[in-house]
Amino acid sequence: QTQLVESGGGLVQPGGSLRLSCTASGFTLNYFTVGWFRQTPGKEREGVSCISNSDDSTVYADSVKGRFTISRDNAKNTVYLQMNSLKPEDTAVYYCNAVLSGFWVYDYWGQGTQVTVSS
Repeated sequence: QTQLVESGGGLVQPGGSLRLSCTASGFTLNYFTVGWFRQTPGKEREGVSCISNSDDSTVYADSVKGRFTISRDNAKNTVYLQMNSLKPEDTAVYYCNAVLSGFWVYDYWGQGTQVTVSS
């Protein structure tokens, strides 16, 4: 069974840190471009960061540059999102997405993990 599972969310105070994990089963995550997205009620899902499947190049939204870091651990079939200096406006449900485009397109989403930044 192919699936993505996020973990690592929770409640943290402003200025704190969390590390989100996105673990794949049933497929090799290293072959996929993986992105982290977030969504709050009443708003569209927005892209936070992604890591390429070709050269592990990374992209970040302006709102998280310098605070968040995306990385892979191929041995664990996992992509991480290290979030530092968290702000209340980072509060959202965070989702990971894995995409492989070729003759066929493979597109997987996780179920989401809640991140709440509050004092």
